[in-house]
Amino acid sequence: MVAIFVSKDSDNLLSPCTYAKKLSPRTTAFWRETPIFAPMKQKVAQYIAQKQLLKPGDRVLVALSGGADSVALLRILLALGYDCEAAHCNFHLRGEESDRDEDFVCRLCKEQHVALHTAHFDTAREAARRHISIEMAARELRYAWFEELRLARCANAIAVAHHRDDSAETFLLNLLRGTGINGLQGIRPRNGYLVRPLLCADRQEITAYLQRIGQDYVTDSTNLQDEYLRNKIRLHLLPLMQQINPAAKENILKTAAHLTDASLLYRQAVDEGRRRILRNGGQAIDICSLLQEPAPSTLLFEILHPLGFNESQTDAICRSLTDGQPGKRFETGDWQVVRDRECLLIERREETAPPCLDMQTTDYTPGFDIPRDRHTACLDADKLEYPLTLRLWQKGDTFVPFGMTGRKKVSDYLTDRKVPLSRKERQWVLCSGNDIAWLVGERSDNRFRIDSSTRRVIIVRVISPDS
Repeated sequence: MVAIFVSKDSDNLLSPCTYAKKLSPRTTAFWRETPIFAPMKQKVAQYIAQKQLLKPGDRVLVALSGGADSVALLRILLALGYDCEAAHCNFHLRGEESDRDEDFVCRLCKEQHVALHTAHFDTAREAARRHISIEMAARELRYAWFEELRLARCANAIAVAHHRDDSAETFLLNLLRGTGINGLQGIRPRNGYLVRPLLCADRQEITAYLQRIGQDYVTDSTNLQDEYLRNKIRLHLLPLMQQINPAAKENILKTAAHLTDASLLYRQAVDEGRRRILRNGGQAIDICSLLQEPAPSTLLFEILHPLGFNESQTDAICRSLTDGQPGKRFETGDWQVVRDRECLLIERREETAPPCLDMQTTDYTPGFDIPRDRHTACLDADKLEYPLTLRLWQKGDTFVPFGMTGRKKVSDYLTDRKVPLSRKERQWVLCSGNDIAWLVGERSDNRFRIDSSTRRVIIVRVISPDS
């Protein structure tokens, strides 16, 4: 049997917690376990089962900030019987308020008999050191520590308290910043060991649940400021959209769900496109094949975006395929794309370090066996001018390729050999005075070849060949 208290002033259901103060602890406990609170717990339990987020008896590490969302998450998971431990981050960004949050979390976990783990971060210093935003630094510090803690505590999952409003805000945030289809799917219920059991509920449901069970929480004052774009969306844009159309939030979430399904087909098409255009183990894109794709710029974006290239860069690369000359370079972070004649070369950016050479001089005898591999050169030691020098080739350099009599430009030789542009730039030459004696790893100069008059031979080997 369930009793329902009705206010004398209205027909609205009153919170049993209002009356709990006048009742015994045993009666108060009864009210907090009656079916009047079941809808929220049942809703979350059904969502966890539907999305296969947790299994009965799992040990769950709950990210607990002290705010309404994370407090509700902890209380619900405890009520559902999960073995919960809490993790709290103090980022020291809000002065006394940050310490207030930590104190509140400590008291809550003590009341609920939950093990609490805390971490303190100098977030501002970390952001400055890495030249990233404070928001990004806090996010990376938080999730890195959560994963370390999960492994140490043998937890089955890390539960965070994102809800439906967060998902709608993320959709709008990504839409305003510009994104592909993947950025318009809202927030996923699972990402590896990270689970979000409250994505079935909105902010209003969460605060109403906490009010019903008489559970207090803390409020982050920065959430009430519109300094950040997400807060502008939460405080101004989304409420305005709901004034225009009360179903705006629901429609956003429905659209995100549809795009999640559409993304599966999109991802399949992208993967098939990758296989058609990528060459050399994914280090080159065949230009002709790319231009035959239905959406070349979109496919190029999906391939290069994970490497740090943004949409404007991939658009510029795509334009270079039809109106650019070979040799154009596009760089971002640790990666570069070089427009070659038939391919786009995808390479890590590296400093051009000189090759390490080993030189040995020996007498030349009739039985001398001349090495034939391209990383070894045998030169007439008496024809060379010392000391030998090593440098990168320069525009206008010429040499006499072994077996020939006339001079040839180094650039023309490398082009004839179809040497990729990236390797051209790293081509070293061993010089005798002002003359090139060896195009390192390619071909020696005919003027320094071994012949019938040779008495001494210098053998030059590349110890660490630059492939």
